[in-house]
Amino acid sequence: MTPESIIRRPIALTEKANRLREKNIVVFEVLRDANKIQIKEAVQKLFKVTVTNVNTLVMRGKDRRMGRGYAKMQNWKKAMVTLKAGDNIDFFADTTASES
Repeated sequence: MTPESIIRRPIALTEKANRLREKNIVVFEVLRDANKIQIKEAVQKLFKVTVTNVNTLVMRGKDRRMGRGYAKMQNWKKAMVTLKAGDNIDFFADTTASES
């Protein structure tokens, strides 16, 4: 598994994720088969930060309407990664303001 395949996407637009960012914790959706050690190494390699702790949980897929019946969405894994004090991952860096 490559670091790019382990980290699927950041979860940065929820209220809980914003509150955790104040405590230097970043939330990611990760590959379901990845363990904490692989997640830690992937975040450190991709974002050039130091990870102190990783907490994971499997989010249960929701039931959705598909026509007349119901279908279950896939389960997915969430990782809450604690960064070393002073390290930061900025997902919404304003690059257009520096160009104009």
